[in-house]
Amino acid sequence: MVAPLACLSVLLAGCGTAQQTAGTLPRQTSSATATPGTPTSTTEVDVERPGMEPAVVTAVRYAAHATYDRLVVDLKGDIPGYSVKWVDEFVQDGSGKPLGVHGGAYLQLTLFPANAHDDQGRPTWAGGPVYQAGLDNLTGVVRTGDFEGRVGIGLVLGRRAPFQVTEKGSPSRLVLDVAH
Repeated sequence: MVAPLACLSVLLAGCGTAQQTAGTLPRQTSSATATPGTPTSTTEVDVERPGMEPAVVTAVRYAAHATYDRLVVDLKGDIPGYSVKWVDEFVQDGSGKPLGVHGGAYLQLTLFPANAHDDQGRPTWAGGPVYQAGLDNLTGVVRTGDFEGRVGIGLVLGRRAPFQVTEKGSPSRLVLDVAH
């Protein structure tokens, strides 16, 4: 009885955030996966959605789960196109300057069309650019950019591992699970 209650309290408490927490209702899986919540692929993902209004990133949250770490991108508007790619290092969008974060592997999530600022240029995703996650595999989250309709979010990992991307609605969220 204690174990199920502990699990429930962890789920209800949410996750850490780059301002921190997480959600759970699946809508569509965009990478090869076996079961929701079980990352099984290291294949890069590219989803195109041309001609839509830019989504606005309102928060990025993260949390550890039993076998994976979860990153949730909260969005205002529809889920935009996105790519998830392995990179050698994180660089700032626009300038191309290295961000100087260290890890065992780097997974770059790029949303497009998207912004992380409002019409007056004020950030809609507070803090950063580097957030210390300290989870089992996800050690840090990096805001790599908000430039020309593209928002970059870097996942600093302890090691390269399978991942899966899931789209969730009401409200719009993009979820990226990475195995431990």
